[in-house]
Amino acid sequence: MRYIGHDEPWRIWRAALTGERMHHAWLLSGRKGVGKGPFALAAARELVGGPATGEHPDIIVLSHLPKDDKEAAKRDEGKPFETKRNITIDQIRAMQRRLTTRPTLGERRVIIIDPADDMEANASNALLKSLEEPPVGTFFLLIAHRIGRLLPTIRSRCCVLRFPLVEAAEIDKILQREMPKVDPKTRAAAIAAAAGSPGAALDFVGLGLGDLHDLMERLVRHGDDDFIIRGELAEAMGARPDRQRQLAAIELARAVVAEAMNQTDVPAIPALAEAHNELCVLSVQAPTYNFDPGLLVMEIGSLLAALGTRREPAHG
Repeated sequence: MRYIGHDEPWRIWRAALTGERMHHAWLLSGRKGVGKGPFALAAARELVGGPATGEHPDIIVLSHLPKDDKEAAKRDEGKPFETKRNITIDQIRAMQRRLTTRPTLGERRVIIIDPADDMEANASNALLKSLEEPPVGTFFLLIAHRIGRLLPTIRSRCCVLRFPLVEAAEIDKILQREMPKVDPKTRAAAIAAAAGSPGAALDFVGLGLGDLHDLMERLVRHGDDDFIIRGELAEAMGARPDRQRQLAAIELARAVVAEAMNQTDVPAIPALAEAHNELCVLSVQAPTYNFDPGLLVMEIGSLLAALGTRREPAHG
């Protein structure tokens, strides 16, 4: 499959692959959902050779494990499953034990960590040792959705491949091709929330964010002195939204605020920027903190409603 925006990363990668000395660590940076994972797998196969399909014994992928035995059983049955919040130090240590043996089919081995910015602190420190003294023939492909969350010492040891955002019109084409029955309102909400990520847009469509999008825009435009819109927002979120839906709501709120920044007058910009920053903090905390879903949606709603109150013209 051809991914939009991958031409330049492939050009850089293949130029390095045919060069005199291939760097041992690469950092694939860009928004979640722009295709960094598929790129890493395809690039790894080019590096190690061997079979073009199926699992490769010399490509080791570290990602989130199932949350517990019950979720592991779901994974084994091919069902959706809940994962742990972080890539653990035990996973890194198990990978490092593999590195004491020779590759199975050739002279090269590739370690993919997806996403590397979700490693535990101890896991990051342990990985750093392997990056500093990599075994001969071992290469690392680290996928990062938020590159700033990685240790500076890890970033400094990697060549960075940056994956660009995709234009809204291109994402719209993808949604219409992949999900032709989706209504325009939901499609527009998904494109706004995805902020340049086709994969995120496809995920958001499945979460039914159209109503949330409308309510958030109303909060930013008009405020919510009587708490009615915030009540509707909580109802639209659902009584027990899972973590994916919570994260999607934060990203959608960020997109709504960012769009308002492009459409409003200068005096309102500081308040919008402050709200956007607070939503960014929430988006970083939400994957690892145990937020109460009801309180989280009210926090989002109140941030947006405060903007609407400030933007409403004075009367009298």
